[in-house]
Amino acid sequence: MDDHPFLRDPDFRRFLDRFGLTVPDLDPTQQRQSVGSGVIVDAAHGYVMTNDHLLKDAATIMVTLKDRRSFRAQLLGSDTATDVAILKIPPVNVTSLPLGDSDRLEVGDFVIAVGNPFGLGQTVTSGIVSAVGRSGIAGNQLGELIQTDASINPGNSGGPLINLAGEIIGINTALIGPSGGNVGIGFAVPSNRARTALSRMIKRH
Repeated sequence: MDDHPFLRDPDFRRFLDRFGLTVPDLDPTQQRQSVGSGVIVDAAHGYVMTNDHLLKDAATIMVTLKDRRSFRAQLLGSDTATDVAILKIPPVNVTSLPLGDSDRLEVGDFVIAVGNPFGLGQTVTSGIVSAVGRSGIAGNQLGELIQTDASINPGNSGGPLINLAGEIIGINTALIGPSGGNVGIGFAVPSNRARTALSRMIKRH
C-alpha cells in the first residue's frame, strides 16, 4: 500500500497528519463504475444496443431511461469486431428508432449524436458526416467506420448517430482528442454492420 504514489508524497502525508485523517484504503480490487450510452432498438423485446468495450469485466449492468426508470440488464451477446453489444431489459412502452441504411450515407450529410457525455444525461449534438469507410482506427480492429464532427465525448460511446429522417445510421464508438476530449473527430460503427451483429446475437436466444 505504501508503494502508491500518493502515499509516498510527504506533503500528502503531512496533510493527513495535520487533520488527523487516516490513510485511505486504496484497494486496487475495489469496484468501479463506468457510464456510457445505448439505444433501444426493439422496445417490445427490450433490446438495447450499446458498445462492447463499455461492458468489459462488468459484474452488474444497469440501463436508465430518460424518465429515470432503471432496469438491471442482461447481456445477450457482444461482438468485438463491431464493438456492438446487445442488452435485454423488460419490454418498455417507448418508440424504438429504426436502423437506417448506412450504405446510403454521403460526406456532408447532416447527423445528430445522442448520448450521455460525462454522465450529464441525454444530450444531443449535431454535425455532418466527415468521411465514410474510414479505417485504421483502434489499430484497424473495428473495420470501416463513419467519421463525424458531431461532438462525441466520453460517455457518448454506445449512443446512436441519427440522420435527419430519424434513423440510426451508426453507433458511436470512438473519438480522437487530447485527454479524451472532443476536437470534432468522432467515429461510429455503420448501422448495417450493427444490424448484422444484432441479428446474429438475437438468433442465439
